[in-house]
Amino acid sequence: MIDAYADPGRPDTRGGWHYLWWLVVRQPGRSLLGALLASVWMVLLAAQPYMLARAVDEGLVPGRFGVLAWWSVAMFVAGSANAWLSIMRHRTMTRVRMDAHFRTVKVVVGHVVRLGAALSRRAQAGEVMTIGVGDVQTLAQALTVVGPGVGSIVVYLVVAGVLLSVSAPLAAVVLLGMPVIALLTGPLTLRLQGAESEYRERQGVLTARIGDLAGGLRVLGGLGGKGLFADAFREDSRRLREQGYRVGAAASWVQALGVGLPTLFLAVVTWLAARLAAQGRISVGELVSVYGYVAVLIGPVAFFVLMAYDLNRGVVAARRVVRLLRLEPEPDEGTRPAPDGPAELYDPASGVRVAPGRLTALVAARPAEAVAVVDRLGRYGPTEVTWGGVRLDAVPLDAVRARVLVADNEADLFAGPLREVVAADRPADEAALHRAVYAAAAEDVVRGLPNGLDSAVAGQGRSLSGGQRQRIRLARALLADPEVLLAVEPTSALDAHTESTVAERLREARQGRTTVLATASPLVLDRADAVWFLIDGKVAAHGPHRRLLATEPAYRALVARDADDTAGEAVR
Repeated sequence: MIDAYADPGRPDTRGGWHYLWWLVVRQPGRSLLGALLASVWMVLLAAQPYMLARAVDEGLVPGRFGVLAWWSVAMFVAGSANAWLSIMRHRTMTRVRMDAHFRTVKVVVGHVVRLGAALSRRAQAGEVMTIGVGDVQTLAQALTVVGPGVGSIVVYLVVAGVLLSVSAPLAAVVLLGMPVIALLTGPLTLRLQGAESEYRERQGVLTARIGDLAGGLRVLGGLGGKGLFADAFREDSRRLREQGYRVGAAASWVQALGVGLPTLFLAVVTWLAARLAAQGRISVGELVSVYGYVAVLIGPVAFFVLMAYDLNRGVVAARRVVRLLRLEPEPDEGTRPAPDGPAELYDPASGVRVAPGRLTALVAARPAEAVAVVDRLGRYGPTEVTWGGVRLDAVPLDAVRARVLVADNEADLFAGPLREVVAADRPADEAALHRAVYAAAAEDVVRGLPNGLDSAVAGQGRSLSGGQRQRIRLARALLADPEVLLAVEPTSALDAHTESTVAERLREARQGRTTVLATASPLVLDRADAVWFLIDGKVAAHGPHRRLLATEPAYRALVARDADDTAGEAVR
């Protein structure tokens, strides 16, 4: 099995078939062992009819019961050994599939981490979720071909060779039977591949809609948009269902032929062998062995059909994985050194200047404008921001990420104990953890949980309220203690009392550190060292909060909810 902490290797992303082959060659010993065990297992299955024919011709017919007993014992020993081989084959192939499964998970998760903020702009959340939930398991299942697939080919050739010594016509029928079956099922498997690809695409779209619904149901209800969303979801569901029927129709024909054609194949060979026995061209024992050989071949022949089915589904899944792995992260061409210490951040696009070591607030008539400034200051997208006179995109991205942290109010919260959710991947002592929780005014959140910081939190913090999630996100950002903290609406879901407490404690916790808050809360703005007011993405005014309230009608209308008509016109 793949080591959870080992390097999974560099995947072959030239195509779906190349990726499946890469999964095989990454575990060569196990793949070869699976093929060997499956081949020996199936050949020993075919050896049973041969020993039965010898028992009939050499023991039963001439009345030599000692010979009959010897062959019976040989068949028992061979059957017992084959049972053990079957167990080992199944165990080995399970490990092959599990290795492919977990290796793909590691590759996908590692690549998603490398993509970072670029992922949401280049792939839908539903597509990534569908890969993790369904495609990984489907492509792992396709690797069954490594064991029973190779074994089926080996036993097919062995039986054809044995039948050649019994009767050339029988051997010809067996050798020609497989190409005929392939010609009959080939078009269906290709049709299945196309239908499966479209089904997976529609499934990804519907999964994305479900994620949107789960995250915005309350907002949709407030805006009266539930009906519109329900209609869109119902239509997407109908299309997915219809596509599922197409996939099911093709799959049912493939599976039906996988059972029916081998049975028909058995009937034809048995009828031909019976005619040869009636003509005296083969013995009774050979007739029995031919029936046994063909009965053994039912499994491999059926598996050939089902193998094509699994491979076609597997390559569709592999292509989706490859498409994700081909996405490239944002280019990082930075070579300039970062400033030696705290330095000013300047955004030419808006005119915002962030002084080092101070608490700065961004207020915008449209919140998205402030978020855009934060994204540029944090280098989450194209930017001309300078950091101590050096362009931010000229500094290596790792150096920026090590000193500048963007804390979004919708940032993901992973499932796990609360202390791990807050600490993320950083080791934190108990005192620092409690300081961060205190600064975010989240003590009541910890006290309200049954085991305090050791209590389990559901993914995305679904077991917490909106305000609790927001404070936990803020505590996580404060515990990281970055040189520059850029926070978007860190108190938007809090009541006035809690918001005031957070504003006061946040200022104390970040004393002497550069902090930028995108907010329109007067309780937070009153504690900021400098406020930058944006209209249409440009700085319209800046200064202390109280001075802007007194001198800027548009600012006062936005922040203080002033109903004055002149102020409202200024905002417009």
